[in-house]
Amino acid sequence: MVRRERWVALTTLAMLQAVTITIGAYAMTNDFSLGALTRPEPLPSEPAKPSPVPVVTSGPVLATGGDGPLPTKGTLAARLTDALGDDALGDRVGAVVIDAATGQQIFAADAATGITPASTTKVVTCAVALASLGPDARLTTSVVQGPKRGTIILVGGGDPTLAGPSAKPGAYPKQASLVQLASRTAAALKASGVTKVTLSYDASLFTGDTSAPGWKTNYIPDGEVAPVRALAIDAGRLNPASSSPRVGDPAAFAASAFARTLGKYGIGVGKSVRPAKATPGAAPIASVESAPVYALVERTLTRSDNDLAEALARHVAIKEGLPGSFEGASRAVQSVLKRLGGDKGVMVSDGSGLSIKNRISADAMARLLAISAKDPALRPLLSGMPIAGFTGTLGHRFTSADSKAEVGLVRGKTGTLNHVNTLAGFATTRAGRLVTFAFMADKVPYTAEPVLDRLAAIVARS
Repeated sequence: MVRRERWVALTTLAMLQAVTITIGAYAMTNDFSLGALTRPEPLPSEPAKPSPVPVVTSGPVLATGGDGPLPTKGTLAARLTDALGDDALGDRVGAVVIDAATGQQIFAADAATGITPASTTKVVTCAVALASLGPDARLTTSVVQGPKRGTIILVGGGDPTLAGPSAKPGAYPKQASLVQLASRTAAALKASGVTKVTLSYDASLFTGDTSAPGWKTNYIPDGEVAPVRALAIDAGRLNPASSSPRVGDPAAFAASAFARTLGKYGIGVGKSVRPAKATPGAAPIASVESAPVYALVERTLTRSDNDLAEALARHVAIKEGLPGSFEGASRAVQSVLKRLGGDKGVMVSDGSGLSIKNRISADAMARLLAISAKDPALRPLLSGMPIAGFTGTLGHRFTSADSKAEVGLVRGKTGTLNHVNTLAGFATTRAGRLVTFAFMADKVPYTAEPVLDRLAAIVARS
């Protein structure tokens, strides 16, 4: 009996040890906590609270200042000076290269001269949008209760990316949808017993002229930009897949599309759809939101999106307590730039750079980029820049023998108008030093893009 009891005891101990080893192995390989064996599950009346989901913003996409040596000034200056002598640049050129880590000017030629910047103006617009609005702000399009039961008002929130019924899904960043807004509105109306409404629309968030000082009369007919209104679908395009034609009144066009879409969801809409002003504090019915500002900034820079740039500029004006107009935006840009320490040498009349009245010096442009490289809130300015030879307006650039070796090594914003070519951005030198550059010419006899690519390539391989 004693022997049998001893054998049973030894067998039981061996089994317990095997179980212990198995549990230990599982814990090591599956990040399992033994405390979970004793921790009670939440009672049905006390459900576990979900962890908050953080808003993910863009991170750094280039080294933000290695400890490698600065480029040799003499060598870099000689190479850049030689390239700046190219006849294609014309006789007014500003050029600056700045060390992002220290703000030290490595190279300068006519650094303080005010140059017509064309679309590199968007660098300024996007920087102030990030600084003023914040990278995670969103633009809201809403429907609110009108003055009487059965009346509703579609309120434009200044989001030109709002997708209309004909827009194809899958765009980046994800767009707010007029169809979704109609669906939510219809559901809310039916829940309150309303199946027929009178629709009005409110586009009063933006004020003043719908085209900027210095815009050519053909810009809107040619599809370069739409009249700037706070309510629009597909950036005021008649066909979302085509840049032109643009509709004459984007707000009225969007409201009519909304009325038709409501009908598809079982809500009858009166024939007359007119502008109106929503009462402050009017009861909300439904709303949709744009992508966060950081993603809108990336889209603006990569695509050189004129409509989105103008909307962002006006939102900055409103946030800064100024009218949502071209004039208000111009004043707001100066105010925010002053807070950032980059207002010297900048004068803008619009947010997109279509205006020939804009003036920005090469030093101001390169210095603002250097400021953005050190400020986490401004990092989308880096990640949104087109990549040489790969994306956006630089996708088909850097093809010449003197620049193609630097494909993928330069990020920059382009600018093009008649007799204007500009390029401003970032590059990491061979020693791992992050530098910013601005090369700007506004008396170009013919295209100077290959020369600008060469200049940026010289910086990247310095």
